[in-house]
Amino acid sequence: MSRPINHAELKLAQELAPAPAPGLKPNVRQDIETRNFDLPAAIHAGYFGLFLAYLTVMFIGFYEPQMILPMAIFVIFTVGFYVVPAMWTRVGPDRESKAMSMQRLFGEGIATHVGWCNGRDAVIQALILPVLILGWGIAVVSIAALV
Repeated sequence: MSRPINHAELKLAQELAPAPAPGLKPNVRQDIETRNFDLPAAIHAGYFGLFLAYLTVMFIGFYEPQMILPMAIFVIFTVGFYVVPAMWTRVGPDRESKAMSMQRLFGEGIATHVGWCNGRDAVIQALILPVLILGWGIAVVSIAALV
């Protein structure tokens, strides 16, 4: 269980950290090597574009004046889910690492969770979900148009 520890016990255990000296830099993590998710920006843009295409298909296929506000909310959230991480890659101390280019990805490949992957397979892995979602949206709109 936990119990309160007084100042004398802490001094005995020598667990007190010295106070920071004035004028020192703030305690910022310096061990972050990359903030770009190790993929080319074109893949991120494609991912974002496919989700916006899905929302466009659904908006056009099921257009009703009452759906303008919900669709605007969907678009705002979708844009937020991609703009915030894009902004996150630019914060913090300057890094030497840049996002991988498509040419380098296709030439060298990339290490994934399941092992080494060539560039074509990495692009397929990254974009398969939004492509399937867009296809599903087109199928749903097509079925609804026929009924």
